[in-house]
Amino acid sequence: MQYLLKRLFDYVFSALLVICSSPFFLLAALTVKIASPESPILFKQKRVGYRQKEMIIYKLRTMTNETDENGNLLPDEVRLKRWGKIIRKTNLDEIPQVLNIFKRQLSLIGPRPLLEKEMLVMNEEERALRQSVLPGITGWEAVNEGKSSSRREMAEFDLYYVKHWSLWMDIKIVFMTAFIVFGFLRPKDAVRAPSIDEELAQREKEEAPAT
Repeated sequence: MQYLLKRLFDYVFSALLVICSSPFFLLAALTVKIASPESPILFKQKRVGYRQKEMIIYKLRTMTNETDENGNLLPDEVRLKRWGKIIRKTNLDEIPQVLNIFKRQLSLIGPRPLLEKEMLVMNEEERALRQSVLPGITGWEAVNEGKSSSRREMAEFDLYYVKHWSLWMDIKIVFMTAFIVFGFLRPKDAVRAPSIDEELAQREKEEAPAT
């Protein structure tokens, strides 16, 4: 019963979100098209979804696709312009993920869908547990991301959510998310997404057998 109520809330709230945010989203989409016309407005990326199956998430693009003389993408901090920072700060880039909700790939609340290598901070059992529920646009880790300094700590929040899930917890997350969004309190990208490559290299070093 709780699960059915959760899915009903997903669909109803998503529809209301689209209606209420559409003027702002259309303005943001127009800004992306004018400021960076070389690429599609929507950003698509492969992520690990429910039961560790591959899925494609949709976001409003917030970076240019500028490349160097060899055709390699420039660093994120170079491609993220002022207009992209504003879109991220207002969370308008997350709106297209409503498509994933209606495709039954996402829930409004749940562990956020990760890149495959971001899952490597967990062991196999933890990965299976984390992905045993639908990923979400926001979640317990998302509203506590300012408290995490590593991907492993972020994973701990997600694992806690899965183990202690209830509708009341989801309601709490909704209000916490609203407070962050309308207060423009979204942490900087360096806090929200600490370097995964450095962390994996450190974990590999720590787990390597002594010689």
